[in-house]
Amino acid sequence: MFIFIIDSILSFLLLMIPLLLAVAYLTLVERKVIASIQRRKGPNVVGFLGLLQPLADGLKLFIKETVLPSHANKFLFILAPVLTFFLSLLGWLVIPFFHNMVLVDLNIGIIYIFCISSLGVYGIVLAGWSSNSKYAFLGALRSSAQMISYEVSIGLIIISVILCSDSLNLTDIVNCQKDIWYIIPLFPSFVMFFISSLAETNRPPFDLPEAEAELVSGYNVEYSSMTFALFFIGEYANIILMSSLSVILFLGGWYSLFLDLGDYKIVGLFFFCLKLLFVLFLFIWVRAAFPRYRYDQLMRLGWKVFLPLSLSWVIFVSSIVKFFF
Repeated sequence: MFIFIIDSILSFLLLMIPLLLAVAYLTLVERKVIASIQRRKGPNVVGFLGLLQPLADGLKLFIKETVLPSHANKFLFILAPVLTFFLSLLGWLVIPFFHNMVLVDLNIGIIYIFCISSLGVYGIVLAGWSSNSKYAFLGALRSSAQMISYEVSIGLIIISVILCSDSLNLTDIVNCQKDIWYIIPLFPSFVMFFISSLAETNRPPFDLPEAEAELVSGYNVEYSSMTFALFFIGEYANIILMSSLSVILFLGGWYSLFLDLGDYKIVGLFFFCLKLLFVLFLFIWVRAAFPRYRYDQLMRLGWKVFLPLSLSWVIFVSSIVKFFF
C-alpha cells in the first residue's frame, strides 16, 4: 500500500512538473509569436534570447505582497484561485500521451473531463463575488455565462466523435484513428470545437470576462502576487488541456498518417507534442489576428449558430454511422 502511494505521487509529479514548465514557457512563446506578427521584438533581455523571462516573471509574482481587499470575503477570496488551479491540474489525470502513458485510464474519460471543466466555473464565480468589486462581479457573470453556453456545443461536437469511435475512453478514441484522423471526415466538428475551445478558455477574440477597456481585468482585478499567478497558471493549463483534447479527438493523438510507430514511445510522444504545438500556435495566432467580439455577438454565436449546427451535425453523423457501418 505504501509503495503504491509513493508510486502514485511520483507519477503525479512526473506529469505536473513538465506541465508547469510548459505553462511558463507557453507565455514566452506567446509573447515571441505575437511580437513577430506585430513586427517588433519580444522578451530578449533576461537570459539568452529571453529564455529566463518566465522564471523572472514567476519570481516577481512570488515575492510580491498578497493584497487582500478590506471588504472582501477573505476565505472565499483565497479559495477561488486555489480551486481554479487545482481543477486545471485534475483534468490531466486521464490524458493519454502514448499507449499505457496515462495516470488513470478511465473508461469514461470524456465524461470525467466534462465534470472537471464544468466545476471550473465555480472558481471564477467565487472570485468575482468574494472580491466585492463591480468590475470583478461583472467579469465573473460574463465568464460563467460564456463557459456554460459553449460547453453545450462542445458536448454535442464530441458526441459525433464518440459515435465514430464507439467509446468514451480517450486511448480507444486515439486507437480508432490509426488509419485515418477524425479531422478528415469530421472537419466541421474540428472547426466548431476549436472556436468553442477559445470561448471556453476565455481566450481572444472571446476574452469578454477580462476586457481591459470595460472591466479593467475582469474577475481577477483585485488579485495580486501568487493569487493572481494561480489564476494565470490555471488559465494556461486549461489552454494546453483543450489543445491536447483537440489532438486526441481529431488529430490522431500519437499516430502518424505515414509511419507505423509500433512501440516507439519517443517517436509517438514527438508526434503528439508536434500536433499540440500546432494547436497552441493557432490559439496564439487568433489572439494576434482577430479583434474582440461584442458580448451579444458571443452569445448569438453560441446559441443561434453553434448549437443548431452541432445538433444537425450529430444527427447527420449518427445517420451515416447507423446505415453504413
